[in-house]
Amino acid sequence: MTRHIVEEAQLREVVGLDLTTVDVIERAFKALKEQAVVMPPVLSMELPAVNAEVDIKTAFIPGFDGFAIKVSPGFFNNPSLGLASLNGLMIVLSAKTGLVEAVLLDNGYLTDVRTAAAGAVAAKYLAPDHVGTLCVMGTGVQARLQAQAAALVRNIGEIKVWGRDYEKAVVCASELEASLGIPSSAIADAEEGVRTSQLVVTTTPSAEPLVDASWLHPGLHITAMGSDQEAKNELAAECLRDADLYVCDRVSQAALLGELRTARAHGFMDSDPAELSDVVTGRHRGRRDQSDITIADLTGMGVQDTAIASHALSMISRSA
Repeated sequence: MTRHIVEEAQLREVVGLDLTTVDVIERAFKALKEQAVVMPPVLSMELPAVNAEVDIKTAFIPGFDGFAIKVSPGFFNNPSLGLASLNGLMIVLSAKTGLVEAVLLDNGYLTDVRTAAAGAVAAKYLAPDHVGTLCVMGTGVQARLQAQAAALVRNIGEIKVWGRDYEKAVVCASELEASLGIPSSAIADAEEGVRTSQLVVTTTPSAEPLVDASWLHPGLHITAMGSDQEAKNELAAECLRDADLYVCDRVSQAALLGELRTARAHGFMDSDPAELSDVVTGRHRGRRDQSDITIADLTGMGVQDTAIASHALSMISRSA
């Protein structure tokens, strides 16, 4: 049996953040409700001694030729060594035999793309029709990709970038304006960013809330991407309580790793909320009115990894 080892450079040639990839991830959300997907809990290991974390995610989607097991390390001291914080790989196994079919040495690239594409799906179904201002909280790779993803599904008038390091926010804003052609600027005040925006995406590893419930306003959608570990929290618990609609990607995951965990610790959100897949498949109504306040809490799921890995292998086969 031929096993393929695919490097990041080749994956970048065939998979990008575009509407095709967004459709791949949207179909993964649909599969959660329409097929008997097998998706175990995330294996998550926090390594505070070295300022790091490691996640392992997987899912089996009936009808797919293979399924992926994704190993995603985040070592946050790496930038001081001149290395990227995030890396990793995906192992693709045959859905028929369980034999290894490919090893995708993507260094986290596919994870970055599928995470951004999930943000686009959330914005497509939940953001108001008019997004005069997008506020991105964070200044890393995912902040840039989330802005790019949002621009795929909404016309955006301007972008504001907030980060703990203002100089990094300036650089991020400059790069976004150059790449997207959308006026972009750095802001020093997170409250200003939330209060003046119709779409806010949080992309940080923060352990303390960045967004206060008093900043919420009619016509706002927030996609919270950063909380995917028990110690992380980007939104004040009251945000979930006060929103007209809160959805997560997977209740069982969000209750352990996402913003839902914090809300429940504060006595809110006792009943299970809708999942984004409910909205995508029409089982639950999304935004009812342009003035609604909506929140999507995305922790990242193994079904997305199997979907993006399968898509990547399909594109490689086509280009061969």
